[in-house]
Amino acid sequence: MLSVYEGFFSGGARIVHSDVVRGLVEGGQHHTVLSIHGEVHREATRQAMEDDACYQQLTAAGVGVSTLGRSFRGDGDPVTEGFRGPELADTARALAGADVVLSLKEQPLSLLNQAGLPRRPIVACLHRSDPEHSGTALDDLKAAIADGKVVAAVCCAESTRDAYRAAGIPPEVLHVIPNGVDLLRFRPDPARRLALRASLGIPDTAPVVVFAARYATMKNIPLFLRAARAWLRREPAGHVLMCGAGMTGHDQPALSADIDDAFGTEREPLAGRLHLLGVRRDMETVYAGSDVVALTSSFGEAAPLCLIEGMMCGAVPVATDVGDSASIVAGHGIVTPPDPDAIASAWTAAVAGRPEFAEAHARSRERFSRTRMIASYAALIDGLHAGHTATSATPPPLPEPL
Repeated sequence: MLSVYEGFFSGGARIVHSDVVRGLVEGGQHHTVLSIHGEVHREATRQAMEDDACYQQLTAAGVGVSTLGRSFRGDGDPVTEGFRGPELADTARALAGADVVLSLKEQPLSLLNQAGLPRRPIVACLHRSDPEHSGTALDDLKAAIADGKVVAAVCCAESTRDAYRAAGIPPEVLHVIPNGVDLLRFRPDPARRLALRASLGIPDTAPVVVFAARYATMKNIPLFLRAARAWLRREPAGHVLMCGAGMTGHDQPALSADIDDAFGTEREPLAGRLHLLGVRRDMETVYAGSDVVALTSSFGEAAPLCLIEGMMCGAVPVATDVGDSASIVAGHGIVTPPDPDAIASAWTAAVAGRPEFAEAHARSRERFSRTRMIASYAALIDGLHAGHTATSATPPPLPEPL
């Protein structure tokens, strides 16, 4: 197996895909990863491949990771310029050793569609509900399907399948495998809860809302901050945590400006209870220490990992209706309109209803299991490999002429 990434940087799709790769390796498959970019500059941070948590987890599990060594700067489409001979040669060598290729989202298909590369069945792993916002990647996906290179596309959500079908992807290619998480890691933990609060100076009984996302337009951070202001006003003991790439004040002027806009003259009295944590590698602790996991995205989400991870740790999900968020939250939390006062009220209701929601979370753990997710990926890949091997086998000799 070979997985092709556009690059290593913080994001739910990379976390899920890297977890799938590790799970397939645990199940006996041999897997390697090729990353188009060796470093990425985004959310006002430089993220080198070797410093990324997913890279470190993959290599620790024995997965070989190589890169074409490109450096991407900005928030546009990372795969834009033509590929050079040495890059294509490296890609050809990686493909030659694979039976099946996984493409993490559509962007790597710009590389895999290049002429002259070894043909291998490709499974595109899709993690959006707005393919029209992926630049030229949708066209690359259509071209790869038409050429027979992409033989299947895994959608992490029903909304993903619906969106790509509406965008012209043949429905028979699309398979839904919902996201799952490690239930041993993501679980309620009173000790972690106390440890997180002690580290941040938050009282044990204070209500806490966490927002786990990278700094990006689709996350609608101004809406979240307006809701945070309204909630902190009405909850004098409340605290709000923001974590993810770009969620720091000292090196992210855009976030600081957003806070100024949302809080205005109340930044000093209220923002002392707004904690900017940046990228955290102990999200199970952050979620366990929180009462609510919030999502205010306006587009693009499919099956947000933060809602599932937070819920499995005991935080009540409160989300806007985007992607599969409503179906994930149904019966487990609260879906809100994109209105700051309504969101703030929902956070208060979620804190009050946390004991009742905990019962629903406990009943749903198997539905959100990593084991279920990886078994589904393995079954799909094994079936595709068996079918490809059968159809690509050497044909029998022609009968002798009479």
